[in-house]
Amino acid sequence: MKITLKQVMPSPLSSIKHGTDSIWGNDVVLEPGKKIMLNAASGKGKSTFTYTVLGLRNDYAGVIAYDGKDVKTFTPDEWTELRKKKIAVVFQDLQLFPSLTVKENLLMKNALTNCFSETELIGQLDRLGIADKWEQKCGILSMGQQQRVAIIRALAQPYEWLIMDEPFSHLDEVNTQLCMQMIHQRTTELQAGFVLTSLGDDHQFSFDYMLNL
Repeated sequence: MKITLKQVMPSPLSSIKHGTDSIWGNDVVLEPGKKIMLNAASGKGKSTFTYTVLGLRNDYAGVIAYDGKDVKTFTPDEWTELRKKKIAVVFQDLQLFPSLTVKENLLMKNALTNCFSETELIGQLDRLGIADKWEQKCGILSMGQQQRVAIIRALAQPYEWLIMDEPFSHLDEVNTQLCMQMIHQRTTELQAGFVLTSLGDDHQFSFDYMLNL
């Protein structure tokens, strides 16, 4: 699925001066299957990018299109199918259910498409060093542990694009690399692409290309 941004300018950012290489106010194409780093300083719109591309806010000028179709024309049912099967996300604020256990958070998401078995989900937690948190409520986990749960949850669906908003901000380098390996493997298996927003750290990963805000 090709995502295009044509002269997009979010209303809250319209008074800020953006560089000539910024995605805001220019024509940008996110090519299918590409691994992209979106680099920006704080306040330049990383979370705004995530929410607008996902259709969760529409206070912007210009056009965002999936395979040539303006996202503002999608019905709620179309968005439901897109978010279930074509576009996954790790939000900066994670949006886990704090009163539910790790198991409940993951199984609730996984049940939408039955991507993984319970054993596979536990195996993914083990790979990231948190299998012992399976029965613990997410609200009592550290932020780094919650980020790892949110990443696994995002991967528990089919997708053509994975959008990640600073997903490693509370992780050390070892855990960041473990997460990047899992993300890269899953995304490659699906022949999908991803966009990783960052304050400038490339996390020692070879991206196909970089964009700026």
